[in-house]
Order: sequence, then structure tokens, then C-alpha cells
Amino acid sequence: MEIVPTRYDHPDAALLDARVQAEYVERYGDGDNAPMDPADFEPPAGRYFLGYDGDGVPVATGGWRAQRADDEGYADGDAEIKRMYVIPEARGRGLARRMLAALEADAHAAGRVRMVLETGNKQPEAMALYASEGYELAGQKFGTYREYEDSRCYTKLLPAPVAEPVAAVGE
Repeated sequence: MEIVPTRYDHPDAALLDARVQAEYVERYGDGDNAPMDPADFEPPAGRYFLGYDGDGVPVATGGWRAQRADDEGYADGDAEIKRMYVIPEARGRGLARRMLAALEADAHAAGRVRMVLETGNKQPEAMALYASEGYELAGQKFGTYREYEDSRCYTKLLPAPVAEPVAAVGE
């Protein structure tokens, strides 16, 4: 899979967004109503990615957007993952792990210190993926669905930036 940065409102992103929304409706009875603004995914505020198979077909998507401390429970330095999705026909090949790693690396390079995300209890495969990649259930929920019983919020601290070695006097 080739992972490429793109705009959130790119036609291929809209195609996969429609597919994930249909899956949400199937699992929860409704789509995701979290506010989504394409500008939230423009650097340095965030970034959006599409994953393409060898034939140029979009098979995966994911993005992160910067958050700061607010009344929805976010903290300064957070990078919120949104629209992590792999089409059903491409699942089981490790594509979600690759997309997640790309999101983490990009957010870290942009100076974000913690990854955060909301998912739901009717997505056990997503919860298992995040747990296996070092994400922990948050002590306090955040985001649009923080007051919903079905909501599950996860966090993962990103590695601290590597400090440049300080040259000794006289070097």
C-alpha cells in the first residue's frame, strides 16, 4: 500500500468517508456526527492520508488534527485521529497498522505529544488494534461522544523528541 498525504475533501477521501459512514450506520444506527472541517487536516494543524493498493484503488484512510485543552477534554499537544478506515475487502493485511504508524510519525514530526481517538464498543477490531499498538483507555473521555456509554477513548504518548547532544567546551 502506498500512503499519500491528501486533502480531506479529495474525491477518494469522500468515497471512503461514505463507506465508513455506511459502516457506522450498520453498527450504530447512525453516522458519525463529529464536526469535520477540511482545514483541520491542513499542515500544521493536521494531515490527512489515503492508502492506495498496487492498482491505484483507495483502500485505507486516516487523518490527525491538532487539539488543545478545551471543554471537550482534550489537552495541549494532542493529535486526534479521525477516519481511520480500511475497506472490508482489504482487511487482514496489516494496512490499518501501517496507516496508524504513518499518522503517529507525522503527528510526532509536527510536534504533537499525544495521540487520542474515540471509537465505539461495536468496533471490537478497532479496540483490539489500538490496544495492541500501545493505546490505553483514557481515564477521562473527550470529544463529541464523550458522554455516550458506547464511546471508548484511547490515548498514547508519543516518544519525547531526541535532544541534540551538547558539545563539550573546547570541541
